[in-house]
Amino acid sequence: MSNRLEQIQAMLADDPSDTFLRYSLAMEQAKAGDHAESLEGLAGLTRETPPYVPAFFMAAQQLVDLDRVNEARGFLREGIEVARQQNNNHAAAEMSEYLAMLGEHGE
Repeated sequence: MSNRLEQIQAMLADDPSDTFLRYSLAMEQAKAGDHAESLEGLAGLTRETPPYVPAFFMAAQQLVDLDRVNEARGFLREGIEVARQQNNNHAAAEMSEYLAMLGEHGE
């Protein structure tokens, strides 16, 4: 376990609801190859009120890396809609471009 991962977990013990720390933990888990835990954490962030927009894009990118392209498309489509609802046009545009880039890639 990386030192950074341990630090984030320690900070989360003090504030388990901290959105950015939870996002950071998911990113560190992905780096460590723990994709199941990372994707579970990111999915949880997408179900928050309000949903955490960056989690949609990061989950989609991780799923593409794992050749789970259809699942990635679902995260992107939902993330685009949530980003638009939150007036986050930059994130909506980035996810739209990524979705278009995926095209017919995968199944």
